[in-house]
Amino acid sequence: MGSIYLIRHGQASFGAENYDVLSPVGFQQSAALGDYLEQMGIRFDRCVSGELNRQLDTARATLQRMTPPLGSPLPAIQIDAAFNEFRADEVIRAHMDDLLAVEPGAIQVFGNAANHRAEFQRLFKYVIQRWVSGDHEKQGLESWQSFVSRVQAGLSRLLEQASKKDHIAVFTSGGTITALLQLIVGVPPIKAFELNWQIVNTSISRLKFRDQDVALASFNSHAHLELLKNPELVTYR
Repeated sequence: MGSIYLIRHGQASFGAENYDVLSPVGFQQSAALGDYLEQMGIRFDRCVSGELNRQLDTARATLQRMTPPLGSPLPAIQIDAAFNEFRADEVIRAHMDDLLAVEPGAIQVFGNAANHRAEFQRLFKYVIQRWVSGDHEKQGLESWQSFVSRVQAGLSRLLEQASKKDHIAVFTSGGTITALLQLIVGVPPIKAFELNWQIVNTSISRLKFRDQDVALASFNSHAHLELLKNPELVTYR
């Protein structure tokens, strides 16, 4: 059987003007992941990433810590936009008027999220529940089902191009991993997002595949961070 390693990006710049930038902690997490994979003797036959900066920089920082197989270079990072995260900022904006009807202070919370983390998470969960339900579709906004279909197309491409014993790294995001969990495990989207909130930055969720059959082998492994015994490296955003 082959393996697909779904790797969530390192910590991004939550609360900054541009979220899509790895923080210093994000680079530390990525280096720790590369060191761990090297120590475990894990080698990738292919490396795929979404096109977001935080995904690509995680891939680069991880692979820099790994030794190429004897006589072969490390695999080049292939980009597939199917593994991009959904646009959380667009989802929030599309649902803002409805949210303000029940949470008048929502704009202040989202405008200064770094100083209102608990409130941000509570309101963000509310928005996500509306989005994944399919009952509040917004014109011009990628729906949850469209997002899942996009991710499914990316997975199908991986499987079509894979050899039967390939080890494939996919550097992606929490929402993408959540969509894959729904597809593979069959849990409802709301239940899948309950798992989403637990996905640690640079954690690995491993899929096993044979032809087009895919099963979840492990979820949210972050031993590479736990071994460092530094709680500040275990982050969720």
